Amino acid sequence: MDILQFQQELVEYSKTIGIDKIGFASASPFEELKSRLLRQQELGYQSGFEPKDIEKRTNPELLMPGAKSIIAIALAYPSKLKDAPRSTRTERRGMFARASWGEDYHHVLRDRLQKLESYILEKLPDAKLQSMVDTGELSDRAVAERAGIGWSGKNCAIITPEFGSYVYLGEMITNIPFAPDTPIEDQCGSCRACLDACPTGALVQGGQINAQRCVSFLTQTKDFLPEEFRTKIGNRLYGCDSCQTACPKNKGIDFHFHEEMEPNPEVVKPLLKPILSISNREFKETFGSLSGSWRGKKPLQRNAIIALSHFKDISAIPELTTVLKEDPRPVLRGTAAWAIGKIGDKSALSILEEARLKEKDEQVLQEIEKGLNMLNN
Repeated sequence: MDILQFQQELVEYSKTIGIDKIGFASASPFEELKSRLLRQQELGYQSGFEPKDIEKRTNPELLMPGAKSIIAIALAYPSKLKDAPRSTRTERRGMFARASWGEDYHHVLRDRLQKLESYILEKLPDAKLQSMVDTGELSDRAVAERAGIGWSGKNCAIITPEFGSYVYLGEMITNIPFAPDTPIEDQCGSCRACLDACPTGALVQGGQINAQRCVSFLTQTKDFLPEEFRTKIGNRLYGCDSCQTACPKNKGIDFHFHEEMEPNPEVVKPLLKPILSISNREFKETFGSLSGSWRGKKPLQRNAIIALSHFKDISAIPELTTVLKEDPRPVLRGTAAWAIGKIGDKSALSILEEARLKEKDEQVLQEIEKGLNMLNN
């Protein structure tokens, strides 16, 4: 078979199954990425969610013996929420980042990659293929950059000329010697809009991120949120878009190509107070299809409490008091105590003093003290 001709046919086919951009890269080791990952490890900048084996993350041959090339795909997702519900003084709302709008993108990309696999195997039954999306060992961004999908921006996202950085990425290792595409030249130049927009200074420098300070990572943690970050996350329930919305390359970008990615405004910009008492079943029914639900309800509930404190929502004091008195999870009780103190309603002092007498958990008691100190200052 003429591989070049088949490659062109594959590109044409990809357009018919809802792949917005496709590129091809060699499967040689990612040496520069390896150096970068080792440096991140030394500095303690990793999130802990990454695969641990750096050799496997940077050498496709270890994942699939006989690897010759990698196919990279990108799907554009929406950046603007149509008919967004309004947040009011007594009905405050939280926000999911754009990458968690619509159906979980892992499922959407796997669907496209499976269709691509079927097409290849129909033409080349002996082909070896291995697909992955986000949770695989390979770095989606490094593959996409090498395959000419886009350049790696200072915000550590792949920026495409057509769709900005609002793209989901996936890849497929193959033993087919496809011709590699040419990487795109970096177009960030001297711009530092994303670095200046980062709420916590997580973008250490262009292309380097301290994941431990990244709001997107912090919203997914399950423990007490360090106090310095509580005032930084605002009403974010999951993820952060600040470094994307600040990027000039994303100005005016908004694509609605895929039905599965269309967000339900009431789900991705939900009322905060009901989240505090949501049952497991209600959580699964309401948020279960979002990628932002993968860590369960506890981080989202903690973030909702912090968001209510951000708004200084006095109307939420009864719900926060119920959490403080009745929730079995110390992280939520303690965060509620801190939030009650931050909101500073006239009833807060008696609520916190009563809780201090009954609470047994040391960390929760510390949060009650923080709340009381805010009231006394």
